[in-house]
Amino acid sequence: MKFLITGGGTGGHISPALAIAKKIREKNSEAEILYVGTHNSMESELVPREGFNFKGIRVKGFERKLSIDTAKSVKELFLGLNDARKVIKEFSPDVVVGTGGYVCGPVVFMASLKNIPTLIHEQNALPGATNRILSKFVDRIAASFEESKKYFKNSEKVTITGNPVKIDFFNVNKDEAYKELNIDKHRKFVISLGGSGGQKSLNDSVVGIIEKNINNHDIQLLHITGKRHYETFMKQLRSKGIKTLPENIKVLPYFYDMPKGLSIADLVITSAGAITLAEVTATGIPSIIIPKGYTTGNHQEFNARAIEKAEAGIMILDSEVTGDKLNYELTTLLQDEDKLDKMAINSKKLGNRDSTDRIYNIILELI
Repeated sequence: MKFLITGGGTGGHISPALAIAKKIREKNSEAEILYVGTHNSMESELVPREGFNFKGIRVKGFERKLSIDTAKSVKELFLGLNDARKVIKEFSPDVVVGTGGYVCGPVVFMASLKNIPTLIHEQNALPGATNRILSKFVDRIAASFEESKKYFKNSEKVTITGNPVKIDFFNVNKDEAYKELNIDKHRKFVISLGGSGGQKSLNDSVVGIIEKNINNHDIQLLHITGKRHYETFMKQLRSKGIKTLPENIKVLPYFYDMPKGLSIADLVITSAGAITLAEVTATGIPSIIIPKGYTTGNHQEFNARAIEKAEAGIMILDSEVTGDKLNYELTTLLQDEDKLDKMAINSKKLGNRDSTDRIYNIILELI
C-alpha cells in the first residue's frame, strides 16, 4: 500500500503528520510512505530525519491583504498544483492524508480530483483556511475538538479523534533521557518554548528568568528560542551582562529530542499550540501557558483556558507576561510539590493517547 502524507509550514502541522506516518509504518512494515511539503521548509529538514522519503513542491501562502505578493502566490499555487499532479501520478498513492498548512491545498485537491481517497486532520477548535476549503472536497475529516464541527459545512464527514502524538513520547527510557540530556534527576527541570517557531513575549520573559536565577543551581532550565529568535535572545542575555551560561541553564534555537525532554520535565512553560499541548498532556506535565495573542481567531487562548479550567496549568496572557510575573509563577509552583502533583494528574487526564490509532482506523476504512 502507498500512503502520501502532506502538511507543513509549522510544527503544529508537521508533528501530527509525522505521528500518522509513524503509526502507518508501525502497523504496516511494507507500507510505502511519501511526505510532500515545500522546499527549504521546516518539514524538508524534519521529515528526512525521521526516515521518511520527502518531496518538495512549489507553493506559498496568501497574504491577508491584496498586494504584489498575492499575484506571486497565485502563480505559485498553479505551479504547486502542477507539481502535485506530477507527484501523485508518479507515486500513485492509495490514500492521501493532509494535516494543514498551505502545501496541503494543491496536494489534497489534486488527489480528490483523481478520486484517490482523502483525509484531512484539523488540530484546532477553529479550523485553518486551507482545511476549511479542502473540507468540501475530501472524503473524511478528523478533528480534535467537538467545536470544530460547526465550522465545516459537511459535518457528517467529521470524526473527533483528538490530536495525534508521536509514539516516541510513550517509549522513553527516563534514566537514559536524564543521562543523554545531562539532567540531574534530583533537581527540578523546566522546559520553556514558544512553539516550533518561537514566541517573542515568552523569550523576553525568559531572559528575565535567567537573569534572576543565574546563580540558582536548584533549578535546571532548557529554553528553546525558535531559530529566528536565537541570535536576538543571546544578544539580550549579553546586554544583561550574561556572557556565559551556567551548566544548569541551556539555550537552544531548536530541540530535536522533545519526547525525552518532556518525559523528565517537572514543569513546562509554553505557548498554546494544539500539538504542543497534546504532547504536554499526553506525558502528564504541569504547565505555565502563554497563548500567542496574534493567532487566527485567537484560538490559542481558548486552548490555554481549557488547560487552566482543568487545573492542569496556569495561563498568563501574551499581553500581560513579564519576566517578573513569569518568574514569580515559576518559583511559586516549583516550591509547591502538592500543587505540582495535582496539576500533573490533571494534565494526564486531559491527555489523549489513542488519537493516532483512531486516525489510522479511518485511513483503513478509506482504503
